[in-house]
Amino acid sequence: MSRHFRRRPFAGLAALVGLGLLAAGCSGGGGGSAAPGGLEKTNLVVAAVPAMDSAALYIAADRGLFAAEGLHVTILKTESGATAIGSQLQGKFDVTAGNYVSYIRTNGALKKPTDFRVLAPGSIMQAGNQEIMVPPHSGITTVSKLVGKSIAVNVQNNIGTLLVSSVLTDNAVQVAHGQFVAIPFQDMANSLKNHRVDAAWMPEPFVSQAEESIGAVPLADSNQGSTQNMPISGYMVTANWLKKYPNTAAAFRTAILKAQTIAGTSPAAIQQGMVKFAGTTQQTAAIANAPEFPTQNSAVLLQRLSDLMLRFGMLQQKYSVSQMIVK
Repeated sequence: MSRHFRRRPFAGLAALVGLGLLAAGCSGGGGGSAAPGGLEKTNLVVAAVPAMDSAALYIAADRGLFAAEGLHVTILKTESGATAIGSQLQGKFDVTAGNYVSYIRTNGALKKPTDFRVLAPGSIMQAGNQEIMVPPHSGITTVSKLVGKSIAVNVQNNIGTLLVSSVLTDNAVQVAHGQFVAIPFQDMANSLKNHRVDAAWMPEPFVSQAEESIGAVPLADSNQGSTQNMPISGYMVTANWLKKYPNTAAAFRTAILKAQTIAGTSPAAIQQGMVKFAGTTQQTAAIANAPEFPTQNSAVLLQRLSDLMLRFGMLQQKYSVSQMIVK
């Protein structure tokens, strides 16, 4: 069974795993402020999962949008928002680009003003963008056959766990204790090939990479049922950081939103950014299915995610996301 690749119409991150310097964003000068509005800080470190959800970050660096705002941005790889949160709270990262689940869960355990804020939206899931994958000839041909099977996620009790749990439940499959296995995205394809796990949840470009490298087969699209068109990631800062660097935050947000617009209309810009900053091959970048890149935060959409987390026990009580959103 092979996947029919398609390009849908474009609509519009504790310890680091494999920490590596991706690239330095364009420079707008040293530590001083040359930009209108008086930037409090011009050198920023941003941790990001090298998934297609972070494409606008790469576009902003590649096309000089940060430089235009007087910012020099260094991008570092991280496995998940959850793995970068501790370092961000210690001040090692200015901004993190990662899944909302990590930050909503963390906010429930923190006291203001140390909790996280959504500085800008990152991605909304679309068809084919986040898949449950199985090895070729596995015999697992329907979601019902995942009963009791091991499923890889990059980090446990995170966005992957939530999405897969929802897909299983919507298909009348009970989620089993110990069913999820934490495996870094870059190791998931080999884990499928070597039968370390029976299935794996992956976002793009890891979906396409697994198809190309081992012939992995998409079993179920995460974009269905309760999780259809679910917001996945955002650009996150702490409330303390936002208060200390308001002009810098505004400049970063301006650059990212411009890049979101470009990502929503230019597949070529996404592909170039993924190749240059995420290390994706040109072929994979060309066939991978992109998410939607919104330019406005939506409390309504984000609340859907928070409510789903409550449903699956990732929150102990209802959490209002409106307090997270930077207006």
